[in-house]
Amino acid sequence: MKKRQVPTSPELQSTEADNPPSTQTARKEIAPAELGNSWTTDRITTIVRQQWQQLNWSLVWMILAVKGLILVFGVQSYLILADKPIGGYGWIWNRWDSLRHIRIAKIGYVGVGADKADLIGFPLYPWLVWLFSFIFQNYLLSAFIVSSLALIAAGLLLHKLVLIDLPESVAWNSVWFMLIFPTAYFLHINYNESLFIALAIGCFLAARYEQWLLAGILGIFLCLTRLNGLVIVPALLIEVFLQYRANRRWQWQWLWILVAPLGFGIYLLLNQYAAGDAFAFTAIGKEYYQKSLSAPWVGIVGLYDLMWRPEISRTQMHGVQEIVFTVLGAVGTIACGFLLRPSYTVWMAGNWLLFVSSGLILSVPRYTLVMFPIFILFARFAERRFWNSVITGWSLLFLALFVALFVQGPWAF
Repeated sequence: MKKRQVPTSPELQSTEADNPPSTQTARKEIAPAELGNSWTTDRITTIVRQQWQQLNWSLVWMILAVKGLILVFGVQSYLILADKPIGGYGWIWNRWDSLRHIRIAKIGYVGVGADKADLIGFPLYPWLVWLFSFIFQNYLLSAFIVSSLALIAAGLLLHKLVLIDLPESVAWNSVWFMLIFPTAYFLHINYNESLFIALAIGCFLAARYEQWLLAGILGIFLCLTRLNGLVIVPALLIEVFLQYRANRRWQWQWLWILVAPLGFGIYLLLNQYAAGDAFAFTAIGKEYYQKSLSAPWVGIVGLYDLMWRPEISRTQMHGVQEIVFTVLGAVGTIACGFLLRPSYTVWMAGNWLLFVSSGLILSVPRYTLVMFPIFILFARFAERRFWNSVITGWSLLFLALFVALFVQGPWAF
């Protein structure tokens, strides 16, 4: 497929793919000169109104429609398969890691007792849930709203990021395949996947627009959301190299990338405060989740052995599906190296290595969600009708299967 040279969105029409808009250009989009130089109430109102009107509402409505369908399907699956009424609508989604997010939002981190295991969770998502709970007076509802807003942001940002290099059809389908990925239900419920993806894509988009301060700030939030947020640093350093190679000019603004790990530093301070050990989360991961740093092949061999155990359901979910998505991540990383930007390849490779280098490989189908360049690859392959049908069919069928399992209570990544 011929590479697109310019984005199709109006504000980017003068921008070449390998020469993103400058800081000054981006500022002009949100702060027109005719509004004056002072930050007045009228000016802020005008800017907000302009941004609201410029939203891609067709994309927003698609995201909300898919979200509604998945949530309704989950309810129907529970009612039919469990054959009993639902105690509360959000109850069927409030399982596994989501319980930890709610506990942290309610009581924070503790260093003793059973709740000590919550130190394995990062704080940004629970903090946002806590903040929204002042408005909605309900932690579970607040969690759903945070995830929904983050998902909308992730969809809009992914669409805009893809448009820099590729046609509108690929940008739209990238969002579509993100929404229907087999484990995409985690984007719609009270998990932190949607927030993490939105922040990661935001970092890359800010870098492409040469908004390095913004990229650094978003990087801090990213590292406050999950451990693999640290992968954004080498990924953006590759982006710096690409931009330096294009114009051979050093920019001090690039150094803002290095503030991103401050988010991880805050998380370490929270561990120190709660448990008296900045790295308490590592011991907890090993004690409660059998997670410890190891060579990738150790976990992969373990998955292979698990595939041949007599418990059929466990074998399929903990063995076969984990291996399928582990292979998908590896193949996607290799394909990304040939078809997409090197910075995306670093993001893919760094995340994949973290997932499979933890001793016990678990939840890879869910973790694969954050490897967002996979959705761009899907969209590019889907330009051929055959692959569009295959990828869409696989995504929807397994999405339905995993949703039906999750709402019943069994572990589904």
